[in-house]
Amino acid sequence: MPAVWLGLLVLAGWAMPLAESLWQWVAPDARQLVYQRATFFTLLGRHTLTVGLAAAITVSTGIAAGIAVTRAPGRDFMPLVAQLASLGQTFPPVAVLALAVPALGFGLLPIVVALSLYGLLPVVRNTIAGLQGVDAAAITAARAMGMTAGQRLWRVELPLAAPIILAGVRTSITVNIATAALGATVGASNLGDPIIAGIVNGNTAYVLQGALMIALLALGVDSLLSVWQRHMWRT
Repeated sequence: MPAVWLGLLVLAGWAMPLAESLWQWVAPDARQLVYQRATFFTLLGRHTLTVGLAAAITVSTGIAAGIAVTRAPGRDFMPLVAQLASLGQTFPPVAVLALAVPALGFGLLPIVVALSLYGLLPVVRNTIAGLQGVDAAAITAARAMGMTAGQRLWRVELPLAAPIILAGVRTSITVNIATAALGATVGASNLGDPIIAGIVNGNTAYVLQGALMIALLALGVDSLLSVWQRHMWRT
């Protein structure tokens, strides 16, 4: 399935300008039928970069926080960390952008900050759940073999918790692929550009073109991560 969805994504990006008759049917009153301020592959690259940067921050921060609060010195901070992670989703990304733009300016940085906060909760929660769900017998056996706390974490706990952690990463990235379209409102060019331009100009064809590319990207990435997750469960 990943190959199918990603193949459809490439096909859509290539064929979009060739389907003017279809867009004419969708938006018969539009003066311009296909978004042309940038190629769809350029917008796709920018969109992927935005989500990738946010995912790198979210995954590294979320997993580190989850590990920290499941160790003995940090267990007292677990409720606080969980609440702080939840705060990122209680604030709408639009509100985060409105607060971030005056401090960070227009462009890529505000949307990366907004996506990093918005995608943090599932990574933190699944990291905590995965590490807490590791069989105590496996940890006891590792301790009996003379492994240090760090060795037990990297060789036993994280490998056993990896499928559950990846489920949180998968949710975070998939949701952020759609949410990243908001970056177009603050000057971060991506696949949200056609959607915003279509809303402003009343051009349904533009909206559908951007939405189709984002949907195919989300399905492709989600199915790719799903395959990886199933492989982890089997191993």
